[in-house]
Amino acid sequence: MTSGHANSPSTPEGDRIAKVIARAGICSRREAEKLIADGRVTVNGKVITSPALNVTGREEIAVDGKVLPAQEPTRLWRYYKEAGLVTTARDPEGRPTVFDKMPGHMPRVVSVGRLDVNTEGLLLLTNDGELARLLELPSTGWTRRYRVRAFGSIGQPDLDRLKEGISVEGVRYGPIEATLDKVQGSNVWLTLGLKEGKNREVKRVLGALGLKVNRLIRLSFGPFQIGDMQPGEVKQVPNRVLMDQLGAHAAQFERKTEASPARGSGKQDQPRKDRPSPKGPGPTPKDKRPRPHRAGASGKNGPDTRPDSKRDNKRDSKRDNKGKTPNADRRRRS
Repeated sequence: MTSGHANSPSTPEGDRIAKVIARAGICSRREAEKLIADGRVTVNGKVITSPALNVTGREEIAVDGKVLPAQEPTRLWRYYKEAGLVTTARDPEGRPTVFDKMPGHMPRVVSVGRLDVNTEGLLLLTNDGELARLLELPSTGWTRRYRVRAFGSIGQPDLDRLKEGISVEGVRYGPIEATLDKVQGSNVWLTLGLKEGKNREVKRVLGALGLKVNRLIRLSFGPFQIGDMQPGEVKQVPNRVLMDQLGAHAAQFERKTEASPARGSGKQDQPRKDRPSPKGPGPTPKDKRPRPHRAGASGKNGPDTRPDSKRDNKRDSKRDNKGKTPNADRRRRS
């Protein structure tokens, strides 16, 4: 995912057109290549049918007759997908999609991977197709964690065997961390962690173990969690947090996040005050440090443990001398 260099005679200037379309949030790079092959993309008014073209950004690129929008800063959102929604832009069966339910302030976005129609929970959305492509790759190493309710019976030893991976109907699935949380009537509740996220992986793997999944909730995708979000809620991930999590990959997206957009950003996550920063908590300010309790002190730091006589004498002395000073007493006597 590197740009071409103008000073290299063997490398055309600019970026591949499919990549540019993906970064504009129209679709993924693979889908952009299909749009090009179908003759739905024009460059400076001319239809192209091959993705083997580099563009510099000075061209007018249109998809289905609509000029490509200006590239915005790369952004990422957490979205709580409800069951019953399809993770696709258009559904041939006419079922409601996650994009039909987006708040009006949201820009054009693509999903990071997909969730089955009956799966609920965390779905990541971005306005940058290249970021979606990066986060979807198993090589990124991020764990997807799920909460599962399934009909049937199983023990922890059977689940532990999934750590070695499993083959189901000729498809090989990688290591899966599975924990039996509780038994509830004829159902079991499990927590699963996996890195690949293949199509219907959880249902197929558990089906091979004799379980029938009847509820599936994605709790997290890498470092991003559903937390206390409600179904249908969407929150933007702060750009600083996103760049920190991308690590070595941040450079290719960071140049686009220097200025936050004035509108259309949606509700942003607010960093929790009790959550330490990636660099660790800083020193405690002096005025916030708890003060040690002194014997005989009263108020916030502890009860007053002085004898009653001393407390009474001090209160009487304060009451008698309130508003007076020794100099004022001398002047009155003279």
